[in-house]
Amino acid sequence: MDHAAHRASGRTDAGHDHVEHAERADRIDRGGRASGASWVTAAKATLHCLTGCAVGEILGMAVGTALLWGNVPTMALAIVLAFVFGYSFTLFAVRRAGLGLKAAVKVALAADTVSIAVMELVDNGIIALVPGAMDAHLSEGLFWASLLGGFVVAFLVTTPVNKWLIGRGRGHAVVHAYH
Repeated sequence: MDHAAHRASGRTDAGHDHVEHAERADRIDRGGRASGASWVTAAKATLHCLTGCAVGEILGMAVGTALLWGNVPTMALAIVLAFVFGYSFTLFAVRRAGLGLKAAVKVALAADTVSIAVMELVDNGIIALVPGAMDAHLSEGLFWASLLGGFVVAFLVTTPVNKWLIGRGRGHAVVHAYH
């Protein structure tokens, strides 16, 4: 978008967001057509999602491990809490922006469901595949290394998914109207 387009749209302030402008510019191909979300936008959306997932996941794994629960109930608790915290972070942000509760819940579900599901599938898959990780205790490095390693891999796998979703007006693109 050139500056003449800013003037034509009535946006003549010099304080416009250059990061937003640059991100929008890298989604326009040479023919002037939209080409999808930028990697920066996708990474930010994935990091937002990962934050909520990590809080829930760590809490669930820590509680289940501390209570000496089996692998299945511990993982189930971690997944449920990852969804709860992931949705809650988005819900809080869109409610703060003035959206009513019912509309905010719809936005959070639309924005985060696929991202959280992919992240949880990958993260828990990594933890399940690391020998001994599910039997490790909170005081062991293996517990934390497999959990954090799972987050890294989940971030790397989920970012392209979010890029694809945002480029089609889905996923975190739904939330951007309320930022």
